[in-house]
Amino acid sequence: MEKILITGGAGFIGSHVVRLFVKKYPETAIFNLDKLTYAGNLANLTDIEHHPNYHFIKGDIVDEAFVMELFEKHQFDGVIHLAAESHVDRSIANPKEFILTNIIGTVNLLNAARNFWKTDYSGKRFYHISTDEVYGSLGDEGKFLETTPYDPRSPYSASKASSDHLVRAYYHTYGLPALISNCSNNYGPNQFPEKLIPLIINNIKQRKPLPVYGKGLNIRDWLYVEDHARAIDLIFHRGGIGETYNIGGNNERQNIDIVKTLCRIMDEKLGREAGESEQLITYVTDRAGHDFRYAIDAGKLKKELLWTPEVKFDEGFELTVNWYLNNQKWLEEVTSGDYQGYYQRMYLNR
Repeated sequence: MEKILITGGAGFIGSHVVRLFVKKYPETAIFNLDKLTYAGNLANLTDIEHHPNYHFIKGDIVDEAFVMELFEKHQFDGVIHLAAESHVDRSIANPKEFILTNIIGTVNLLNAARNFWKTDYSGKRFYHISTDEVYGSLGDEGKFLETTPYDPRSPYSASKASSDHLVRAYYHTYGLPALISNCSNNYGPNQFPEKLIPLIINNIKQRKPLPVYGKGLNIRDWLYVEDHARAIDLIFHRGGIGETYNIGGNNERQNIDIVKTLCRIMDEKLGREAGESEQLITYVTDRAGHDFRYAIDAGKLKKELLWTPEVKFDEGFELTVNWYLNNQKWLEEVTSGDYQGYYQRMYLNR
């Protein structure tokens, strides 16, 4: 049986990838390795936790000995590396944590794969998932290509750029069968409410201030998370070794437009007066080094692997808002920290 290790599989994007792989490939053993930090939540995976091909492992990729032992024990055939510290604001407050996880953790995985796959790389794949933030900031025109020079502006994006370079170095130096993708902003179910969309949804529901950096004019390209998971599936199985693929939603929006759209949808669904939630918008001091605009050109992925986003922006927003309104218990547990007891109940007290 083929064995695939997915790191960070209890997080927002990772949980959608794990779910897709477990259900789509029942003859493949899927190992979900997650440290279960504040953003890793096993409650994201309750629907597949008892599937016979699903295995959860709690651990930290920064622990080199642990990672080596894991590879020796399970002899993985492939790695899909999603584990990362990912919130820019947190990276500004504590950059060292991002360096340890995103750089040292990635090197530990690369070394383990190289060590246990030796020189027999046939059928093996190391797929590293990264971000469009490594490219820096765009002006009013143009889009990021796979050939765009790196220009990271935050400790988070610098740590991800470093890990990208290391993955490419292991491919060129050791022949490790590696692939990389760089994706735009994701949104959808199960996202931890420090991120813009779930934060705004939660605050509107509770009639709390809606914080918007600067004037809210910064632009991001948005992609529904399940479209990203489908792209990861395609790239892992059919992407070219040594290649990089950009993944984007072709949905550029100013942050303030995102917030106002959510206000309108939430007012309708909560039976509030039109414009009521917009009164909660509060402009706050802009983030240090805040990139102005990101935009992805996903033409290579479309041309080579025939991938295009399936979920339109308005449809994705509707699905996302509905999910958070229908999963209030999940949101309450995440924001209170109660979800961290789930691992104890499910995996240690059985």
